[in-house]
Order: sequence, then structure tokens, then C-alpha cells
Amino acid sequence: QVTLVESGGGLVQAGGSLRLSCAASGLSRSISTMGWYRQAPGKQRELVARITSDGSTNYADSVKGRFTISRDNARNTVYLQTASLKPEDTAVYYCAMIVMGAGSYWGQGTQVTVSS
Repeated sequence: QVTLVESGGGLVQAGGSLRLSCAASGLSRSISTMGWYRQAPGKQRELVARITSDGSTNYADSVKGRFTISRDNARNTVYLQTASLKPEDTAVYYCAMIVMGAGSYWGQGTQVTVSS
């Protein structure tokens, strides 16, 4: 059974930073794409950033230049380094992974709250 566990969320002041981590366990196949999504109250879940198996990345326009996604394939872990956080970044952040030949999996979410 594949399980994704996120960590690193919390309360931070505007302008601050957090590093989110998401580790996968129970894998028997390789992970292709890893990504971070977020969902703010009353809004739809949106893509924040994703990284492919060859290291290619793409970001939502709202976080470009402030967030950096990276991955550690040996640890089956994806990271999201955030910086210059804004109150509008407040949301539950979810990681997602596409496992080759097995489908996609989601974490349980971690709350990020940015105070003004």
C-alpha cells in the first residue's frame, strides 16, 4: 500500500518561509511526476509546482520566483521550499505522485497559514 506523508506546514508571518516535505512509502515501482497542490477555503485545488523524473519543473504563475520544488529519488521524497510567503498562500498543501504503472497517489495535506 502506497502512503504519502507530508510535513513542514505551520504558521508563519508574511515574508517568511517554510520547507514542506512529502515522503512516499510502500512503493514497488518508480515514481514519475511529483507535485504539490494547494486548496484554500472556498476555492478549488490548484497546482503549485511539479517535477518530472528527469528534473523538469513547472510552477503556477503565482509562486514563480518564490517557491522551489525538488526531489530525492533515493528517498522517494519531494520538497517544496517556499519563500516570501504571502497571506494568499494560506491553504492546505497536498503532495501527489504518479507511480509508473500504478496510478496517482495523494498525501493527507498539511496546513500552511501566513499571517499578515
